[in-house]
Amino acid sequence: MGKYIIAGNWKMNKLPSETYDFVKEVAKATEGAACEVVCCTPYVCLSEAVKAAEGTHVKIGAENLHFEDKGAFTGEVSADMLKDMGVEYVIIGHSERRQYFAETDETVNLKTKKALEKGLIPIVCVGESLEQREAGITMDLIAIQIKKAFAGIEAADAKKVVIAYEPIWAIGTGKTATAEQAEEVCKGIREIIAGLYCEKCAPEFTIQYGGSMNDKNAAELLAKPDIDGGLIGGASLVAEKFAPIVAAAK
Repeated sequence: MGKYIIAGNWKMNKLPSETYDFVKEVAKATEGAACEVVCCTPYVCLSEAVKAAEGTHVKIGAENLHFEDKGAFTGEVSADMLKDMGVEYVIIGHSERRQYFAETDETVNLKTKKALEKGLIPIVCVGESLEQREAGITMDLIAIQIKKAFAGIEAADAKKVVIAYEPIWAIGTGKTATAEQAEEVCKGIREIIAGLYCEKCAPEFTIQYGGSMNDKNAAELLAKPDIDGGLIGGASLVAEKFAPIVAAAK
């Protein structure tokens, strides 16, 4: 079993003026956490988030980055920019980036390599649509996503990558994979990693579940042996809902 990490993905929510106080609220609500606690915020909120997290157990992450160091990429943000701000984590390949912004398995690989090169911890997202699940190709698809994401990455670096399984049909829909369904896929992901690298190192990888995990279902999901945390959407925007999820990760 990998290190427990509960990461909030704020998506396009909260203003910079709200960020400092909210991160402080999260820090207070999750004091004494037995897991790593991460707030992944919009770019414009990162500076305030980093300031608020200073001296606390909360880590700050971004929601995306570019795979180039600098250049004519209007609207993009580099790994160096994130590091310079004090950011430690970055989400890569979220299904919304794939769906709306033409993210591909190839760009996920480039971004993952860049994040590792610059000392950021990537949270790499994989997952299937409802149609793909119903067609019985969930693990085939996820095997492709993982193999492409980790292409050219040595085991020592690969172990630093957090993998987030997020069934697309369960994101923001209120639908959640059952604990058994989530465990089946997360276990399958660990087996894919074992095949790519080695049986011995596969248990060291952190595999999160990220499909509408909330304060009501977190304990059941996190009790499964191959689920090492969560990538939390809506529930991460309310400290009172986020804190019980963190408390369940032990």
